[in-house]
Amino acid sequence: MSHEGVGLRAVMRSAAFLTAGVLAVPALAACSADDEADKPAAVQDIAPASRDLIADGGTLRWAVDAVPETLNTFQADASAATSRVAGAVLPSMYRLDANGRPQINSDYLESAKVVGTSPKQVVLYRLNQQAVWSDGREIGAADFAAQWRALSGKDSAYWTARNAGYDRIEKIERGKNNLEVRVTFSRPYADWKALFSPLYPKDVMGTADSFNDGARRKLKVTAGPFALKEVDRKGGEVRLTRNARWWGHPSKLDEIDLVAVARDKRAEALAEDKLDLAEIDPAEAERVTLAARNKDGAPLQGATPSERHTAGAKGEKDTSKKKSEKDTSSAEEDGKHAADEKSDRGDKGTHGEKSDKGEKSTKGENGDEGEKDDGSEKGAAGAKGSEAKAKEAPSRSALSYFVVRKSLEPAYTQLALNGSEGPLADERVRRAVARALDRKELARVVLQPLGLPAEPVGSHLALAGQAAYADNSGALGDQDAAEARALLADAGWVPGGPITEQKKAEKAAGSKGKKKDAGEDDRPGKGGTYFDGEDDKPSGVDRKPAQDPKDHTRKQEQQAGARSGAHSDEQAARHLDGRQYAGQGGLPGAYAPRGTAAPKGTAAPAGAASNVLAKDGKPLTLRFVVPSGAGSESLRLVADRIARMLQHIGVRTDISKVSDESYFKDHIASGQYDLALYSWPASAFPATDARPIYAKPVPAADGSLSVEQNYTRVGTDQVDQLFDQALSTLNEDEERSLVRKADARIWAAAGSIPLYQRPQLAAARIGLANTGAFGFQTPVYEDMGFLKKGAHPSASPSKSR
Repeated sequence: MSHEGVGLRAVMRSAAFLTAGVLAVPALAACSADDEADKPAAVQDIAPASRDLIADGGTLRWAVDAVPETLNTFQADASAATSRVAGAVLPSMYRLDANGRPQINSDYLESAKVVGTSPKQVVLYRLNQQAVWSDGREIGAADFAAQWRALSGKDSAYWTARNAGYDRIEKIERGKNNLEVRVTFSRPYADWKALFSPLYPKDVMGTADSFNDGARRKLKVTAGPFALKEVDRKGGEVRLTRNARWWGHPSKLDEIDLVAVARDKRAEALAEDKLDLAEIDPAEAERVTLAARNKDGAPLQGATPSERHTAGAKGEKDTSKKKSEKDTSSAEEDGKHAADEKSDRGDKGTHGEKSDKGEKSTKGENGDEGEKDDGSEKGAAGAKGSEAKAKEAPSRSALSYFVVRKSLEPAYTQLALNGSEGPLADERVRRAVARALDRKELARVVLQPLGLPAEPVGSHLALAGQAAYADNSGALGDQDAAEARALLADAGWVPGGPITEQKKAEKAAGSKGKKKDAGEDDRPGKGGTYFDGEDDKPSGVDRKPAQDPKDHTRKQEQQAGARSGAHSDEQAARHLDGRQYAGQGGLPGAYAPRGTAAPKGTAAPAGAASNVLAKDGKPLTLRFVVPSGAGSESLRLVADRIARMLQHIGVRTDISKVSDESYFKDHIASGQYDLALYSWPASAFPATDARPIYAKPVPAADGSLSVEQNYTRVGTDQVDQLFDQALSTLNEDEERSLVRKADARIWAAAGSIPLYQRPQLAAARIGLANTGAFGFQTPVYEDMGFLKKGAHPSASPSKSR
């Protein structure tokens, strides 16, 4: 996921809890760690430049996953692209700074503060007197009131995805003049700064019909630095143009085009001069970085530490100077683009997919062509390599006009443990699994190759840099295999117990039970289903997690999607590790019959096979569901590492690869898993946004289980109470303390184990300024643009602390 999926209030992340009671109070005390919240783990990398260095004009072509289904961010099918459009064309009372903390947006507000607490909380907004809608009407109390009524939850005719905060408002009225808006709350609400961002005009929010349908395809009235010009669904493009009535700093760009390009096609689109900016996966980032080397082998910005080391071995001790010289030269080319002079740089580029194959052939990365260079097949492989290299050259040359900008996304990847039934319903087993993990090693596996800080995340509710952040993992404890085994023994799982063999399962891992696709690779990390460290299917694993036919998840899945919900790692603003997240799209995957054995030669850690734990005749085997798509390699790698860590304590894992399309909907949300990896975005308002994810599931009137977004289906009354208290205090220090205490109890529950902050990689055309890997910070659309001829960014790529 990217910054686009994390707006002012990126809602909905996930975790799980244990039953209350068995934890010592001292172990749950949240640590006082204001110093931990001082700085983010990695700062943004956007090639910052002052406005006077940026040329006026030009079009920025920015990749999105798909044209948004709706332009209303409060609807269930809103996407990351919806949020991006809203950020450029609609008012927001607050925006996030580089530390993920809300700051007043002075383009719309002169001030906003609590002016009364007794008998009711009252917030007074003083609006910027220049703030007007594109039709010339002043932004005022009528717009605030219309949005409150639409999102209050009192009128079911409005098809809203969420109403948190708005349901606590009692009334909204005009103040002393048209520039003042008074909001009175029926109950105290700590996160009032989360409201009215974005703010829609009363024309959209005024009636249920206009809310439900009027803003899905168009926004007639806007009030941002850009205005919506066209939504071209057939052409896969959304066009934003300068807002002639914008009162703030004029937009440097004439136009921003949001172009729908699939993740696996973005390197190709960049090479063919169809994009200027795109979030990319690590494989594409490597291609761009390699292409960006100059003739002496010195890397440009975005190179990884290993590449810098290579350059250093060649005597390039001062790469920053060479980088600046290259940036300056390239900026001259981009000045032409900023003036709308068409470049033919990408016209001669080859198809990105072919280029990628050629690159692999040249480097011998897969071992196929590379190994055949020796022996009798050397000549044939050499001919193939030469041909591929020749085809690849134009594409690589075109990619040399781009750099990789990198930071850490405001989202984290977690290991989710489904506590609804089976072994993980026992909190001792969940805690044992958690204590077996080396989280530092898992973070290194993903982040270190990218040159990003590889520190594990210490909180479920905030990330380093945010005010509520504190490392509360001590409430669970560090990695300790001996303690993990003791917990399992206490739960009745012992080594060497009798195991009752069962027939091999015939059902497929996929949601529709498809058989293995032709040519599918069953090796770890490649696809299908296998048991880590075993050649044959272990007994006692046909257990399929039961699903409550009345489980209230379908509606909740839609709600999670609207709030940038869960996503699988390589798709997190794409709704799977979400693309959440969260909500959100996927690639076709491969299936293999459930129980397909790992290939011969797959080694298990010493003693693993003989140390499998058993209870009541069944081995301790957990079904580990991972997505099978091309963009989820790192998730599968992490899953494999986790499986091997668990083998050391006698826990076997049945790793099932399922399609990206079914991963979240058919497995995570429906509870069809024991272990899973997905991520949630961080929120500037955790007391509001995290509560539905950690809320204790409650039985509904019809006997079903209402889980909200708590897909691990465990929770405690104590955590719920701490969230409620945090929401109701108007003392910011007290709110932070309560949020940290809630996080400590969530850690102790061991239902969700934060692993690492997700990498954020963006390919940007050299000379493109004030955009790239944003980290926490809300993009400033009016400051984006192409550097003037001879200018270069005022700072080098952001470095982690």
